[in-house]
Amino acid sequence: MVVSVIDIGTNTVLLLVAEISSTGALTSLAEEQRIPRLGRGVDAQKMLHAEAMRRVVDVLQEYAEIVKRYTPDAVVVCGTSAVRDAHNRDELATMIQKGTGFTLEVLSGDEEALWTYRGAISGMPKMQHATVVDIGGGSTEVVVGASDTVIRRISLDIGSVRLTERLFRHDPPSHLELETAIELIEDQISRMADYPFAGTELVGVAGTATTLAALAQGLTTFSTRAVSNYRLSRDVIESQFRTLRAMPSGMIAGLSPVMEGRADIITAGILIVREIMAHCGFQQMTVSERGVRYGLALRAYETRIGAARDSSRH
Repeated sequence: MVVSVIDIGTNTVLLLVAEISSTGALTSLAEEQRIPRLGRGVDAQKMLHAEAMRRVVDVLQEYAEIVKRYTPDAVVVCGTSAVRDAHNRDELATMIQKGTGFTLEVLSGDEEALWTYRGAISGMPKMQHATVVDIGGGSTEVVVGASDTVIRRISLDIGSVRLTERLFRHDPPSHLELETAIELIEDQISRMADYPFAGTELVGVAGTATTLAALAQGLTTFSTRAVSNYRLSRDVIESQFRTLRAMPSGMIAGLSPVMEGRADIITAGILIVREIMAHCGFQQMTVSERGVRYGLALRAYETRIGAARDSSRH
């Protein structure tokens, strides 16, 4: 089965075209990333800007041409934090339908957490007990699981774009702004006080984690192979944070081309990583390039298998 998944996030729009074998193994055929910043201003206004929505539709039209080459059995187009928070998300859905023919599905926070976990674990077959953390632009999903089974999951209202827009008025952010951000992050982390983190391995997915892995290795071009399963210690995260917190976004952008589209929000992103590691007792984080789009590809496959079983019974 060939599945195409497009993940419309707060900061990025990601494309995955994947082939799924009869055993459920997933192989990537094509992947693309664009950074149209759909969620700019959504935290304050709860509205998607018309220009940002047009940028997203432009990206989707580009992706539609790529998808056609693979004649997929299923196409999934999902929206996450910025889309579900916006009062005018139906307007975006209409624009997407008219511009591309795609149907927009808006994931709840719980759904995003579940399929992010399943996607991340699909690339780590030997992982037995994991805590998967997806730091997005608008929210952070945290999922504790054992193998393919989810034990606890939550969507926290903290993300790299949301924190930056809400709290950071200076570039680089002031000490007071960082302290205020830490208080907000700690307040959200307190919602997980009874989570069974002990004995689990921390897995970081999405742009913050992969960017930090690329930065730690001094990569000048992004390499999926180099960042996949790369391990970042808590000491390295702390060192990176202390470096980035003192640099204006223009200087951060100059560190590496992989910082494109993330230079102004990476400080907020790494702050979330740092606080989760400190408060939840993790000494290292394993980076995964897989996330919710991989999970949704598996969902499409499992739905098809389930339908086939139902029809065979009749």
